[in-house]
Amino acid sequence: MASVSAAALLSIATLLLLAVGSNAGGIAIYWGQNGNEGTLAQSCASGNYKFVNIAFLSSFGNGRTPTLNLAGHCDPSSNTCTKFSSQIKSCQAKGIKVILSIGGGWGGQYSLASSEDARQVGAYLWNNFLGGHSTSRPLGDAVLDGVDFDIEGGNDQYWDDLARYLSAHSNKGGKKVYLTAAPQCPFPDANVGNALNTGLFDNVWVQFYNNPPCQYTSGNVTNLEDAWKQWTSAIPAQQVFLGLPAAPEAAGSGFIPAAALTSTVLPGIKTSDKHGGVMLWSKCYDDLDGYSSSIKNHV
Repeated sequence: MASVSAAALLSIATLLLLAVGSNAGGIAIYWGQNGNEGTLAQSCASGNYKFVNIAFLSSFGNGRTPTLNLAGHCDPSSNTCTKFSSQIKSCQAKGIKVILSIGGGWGGQYSLASSEDARQVGAYLWNNFLGGHSTSRPLGDAVLDGVDFDIEGGNDQYWDDLARYLSAHSNKGGKKVYLTAAPQCPFPDANVGNALNTGLFDNVWVQFYNNPPCQYTSGNVTNLEDAWKQWTSAIPAQQVFLGLPAAPEAAGSGFIPAAALTSTVLPGIKTSDKHGGVMLWSKCYDDLDGYSSSIKNHV
């Protein structure tokens, strides 16, 4: 049997490590809806998150005045949310993508009335949060990395137009505009299904909770795996994330204990080439039991 050089063995080992790590993912977290969850800078300093979604721009469209709602963190009407500009830049310097989430499920007032309305909302987002210019940027001069569509009410009209508008601005000024979305796991999503079909979305963090037909139940992963396969095979997104509550209190149903997630659920879904990682709702709930710390080396 021919001898194998140490260099060749090292090369083989490196290739194996790359193969094993090729489907390694990251964690996306929602931050902004609880004043007790710590600052944005503290969230990024934890080292647990690859994406931070600032939640939410909760009112916009159809003639509404766009309104940023960051719960107890700051008051945009008195311009105190601009204090997060330096924190956003600090997160980005660590390689973390900071994204504005629009919509939300609690008390949000938003809709799009037409393609022109979508264009106007897109122009507002570009000029006030992304690479455009405005004298009244709610989060200061920091340029966010993209926009997250957490659309949980209304209908599916014109969100595709908004996605096209924002995508058309990607790389203007030399910076990509990431598009992400948080649909419910029943397929197709009733609100952003049409938008997802544009193929313009980078990351889709599907909410596998509060939806019993497609979520994990104790000891039964079949419904979740079936839904995961449908999502990863049917939508033209670059990556799909497993969206979960970070604690039992974070959702009505669908919480997966960390041990079950790492031993039973993740091995089955990480085989997909579109596996991007795990999305967690939300930072304040993650603080309760350190869920992200328990799973980050397995995602």
